[in-house]
Amino acid sequence: MRIKHIISSIVLAASMIVSAGCSTVKPAAEGSITATQMAEDMGIGLNLGNTMEAYNSGGCETVGYTWIPICGGNTPNEYERQWGAPTTTQECIDGIKAAGFDTIRIPVFWGNMMENDGTYTINPEYMARVREIVDYAQNAGLYTVINIHHFDEFIIRRNSLEECEKIFTTLWTQIANEFIDYPYTLVFEGYNEYLGGSQFDENGKLVDSEKSDAYKMVNTLNQTFVDAVRATGGNNSERVLIVSGYWTNIDLTTADEFIVPEDKTEDRLMVSVHYVDNAVYWSNKIGGQDWLDYIDNQCELLKKSFADKGIPVFLGETTGIYPRSNFAADAIYTNSTECLEIVLNKLKEHGFVPVLWDTSNNFYSRSSCMIKNEADRELIARLSE
Repeated sequence: MRIKHIISSIVLAASMIVSAGCSTVKPAAEGSITATQMAEDMGIGLNLGNTMEAYNSGGCETVGYTWIPICGGNTPNEYERQWGAPTTTQECIDGIKAAGFDTIRIPVFWGNMMENDGTYTINPEYMARVREIVDYAQNAGLYTVINIHHFDEFIIRRNSLEECEKIFTTLWTQIANEFIDYPYTLVFEGYNEYLGGSQFDENGKLVDSEKSDAYKMVNTLNQTFVDAVRATGGNNSERVLIVSGYWTNIDLTTADEFIVPEDKTEDRLMVSVHYVDNAVYWSNKIGGQDWLDYIDNQCELLKKSFADKGIPVFLGETTGIYPRSNFAADAIYTNSTECLEIVLNKLKEHGFVPVLWDTSNNFYSRSSCMIKNEADRELIARLSE
């Protein structure tokens, strides 16, 4: 049963009071939302990509890149616009809701403006800007997902697993405490795509871990995330959390070695993977039979590993636009919107939550505050009914 009337009541009960650049959120209404209920109601989502996860990234893959370079005058807005995005506004977020999306994913770097003193204390001005954008989304009535995006990659490459545990506990404790009284329509996603990723060796070269060590990293850091958030109490005791797959890769995440974290609160976890058609997208097979078969196989893996066990699947980054250059020579379907409709219908049929990856002025225009392509506009509106 869909629960939008319940969600609306919760959002209303958690109305924002904004003054002097700060916001205060009243405690959510009694009774939290399970992950299963939420997955049924999250509809189709959109990423606010290349925005709050942007950072001064030149040289990040070299060991000599020891800290995050300052961007301009070191203000939140300069990082927000670093990768070409405009300043986010309430109007922009309202347009996302009006277009038919029910969920927004806000990737966040968190390391910007942070002092290099080993404490990993999030800068209060930067935190306040993230909170302001979260408030825009909550005001619009959107399920709102925030994560650690790219900074997880920076930390994992340069630290032992034990140090990563300490650092991510510190980060998620700060984030969770900042939003402790926010309603359950705010969701935390532990990481982005780098769990299980390579690390620098003693010679400064990025080296892949043995598979057993990589899975140990994935499972340990997901448990670290869940434990850190739950330990803060308040609404975080029952907030829905999204744990990240091994590289968010479907094949690796559905393997037996991936372990869903233990959680003291029942039915409050989702598992995040990305791009149900990733491999065939990059091998230029979009629209053909191989593409259709691949999507079905990937969905079946997710169904057996998670959905059939009562664990919702969050497709945190889903293809939104299909360039003509990536279609198969013998494609059955040759139109981007047509392919998007096929993918979204397959994901929705399985009960998965698809969130389109998007950057400024790509699928959704942040200047006109609407989906750019008319056929895409009609599709999202139709599927959201």
